[in-house]
Amino acid sequence: MRRAEMNQLISSSIEFLEQMNFKLPIWAYWKPEDWRGKYVSCREIVDNMLGWDLTDFGSGDFHKRGLILFTMRNGNLLRDKKIYAEKIMIVEEMQETPMHFHWSKMEDIINRGGGNLVIDLYNSDSDENFSEDDIEVKVDGIIRTVRGGESVILSPGESICLEQGLYHRFYGEKGKGRVLVGEVSAVNNDSSDNRFYESIGRFPEIIEDEEPLHLLASDYRKYI
Repeated sequence: MRRAEMNQLISSSIEFLEQMNFKLPIWAYWKPEDWRGKYVSCREIVDNMLGWDLTDFGSGDFHKRGLILFTMRNGNLLRDKKIYAEKIMIVEEMQETPMHFHWSKMEDIINRGGGNLVIDLYNSDSDENFSEDDIEVKVDGIIRTVRGGESVILSPGESICLEQGLYHRFYGEKGKGRVLVGEVSAVNNDSSDNRFYESIGRFPEIIEDEEPLHLLASDYRKYI
């Protein structure tokens, strides 16, 4: 992905978050120069990969298959006592986050506002393939049984609990607008805990055609 495209997408996301009256921490808006010399005081942010994260999953078409998110809090079981994480995501209409599950992380996905969020579900079998077995999930604590491959649609305010090994992909429902999506979970490690059904790229290669407006979490080591 080009840095210029990433800069535009982050700026557009900030505008959308403001429209939704969702507030980010002050350092979400820092310029690259604002980070210099702050590693010691901001070690948790840097080491635990908090902040902006943007990917097209190697598709080359962010608006068709991609995701922008901001990690507000996250622990590291090897370094600190925090055992939980929280993210905010912006999902466009028909913009797919591909089918995947987590080996370790259990999470709640929450529609915080905007349009409707569609989540397609499959259980995984012992070979990590799709299972046709029925799936028992909790939507806002209420048990719901769905068939393998069936969708659950979350309207604003609704949430679903996704356990380990449960394949899921999500996208905004067509015609309903962008969706503000929250995630509350156990400690998150996107480098090792994602099992994508297809072989994809989680972190994009960046073409540096202009300077970053705001740093991605993956930029910290280079700039700080």
